[in-house]
Amino acid sequence: MLRRRPVVMRRGVGLLGTAAVGAAAYGAGRSAANRAAGEQSQNEQIAELQAQQTAPPPQPAAPPPPPPAAPPAAATQDDRISQLRELGELKASGVLTDEEFQAEKARILGSS
Repeated sequence: MLRRRPVVMRRGVGLLGTAAVGAAAYGAGRSAANRAAGEQSQNEQIAELQAQQTAPPPQPAAPPPPPPAAPPAAATQDDRISQLRELGELKASGVLTDEEFQAEKARILGSS
């Protein structure tokens, strides 16, 4: 018959047990530091979003002033056509009202 060896129990933690305990403690400390950094980053993001919500909305840009009136010189046919074309573009873009458009058109056509 075979004899069994008696089980020997050691007291204390061996070399591998010490390494495992040390690694666990290190990991716990690192995760706490990472968690704190994540919370700080999250708090900064929340503060930034709140600041954006309380900031006044941007004001729309003022429309550009109407173009200066051309000097009353004798205009050639090509000049008048280009002026009328430009005038139509200004009216289409909303810079000139109908009244301003009609007044400038009459001025351009009347200066022949």
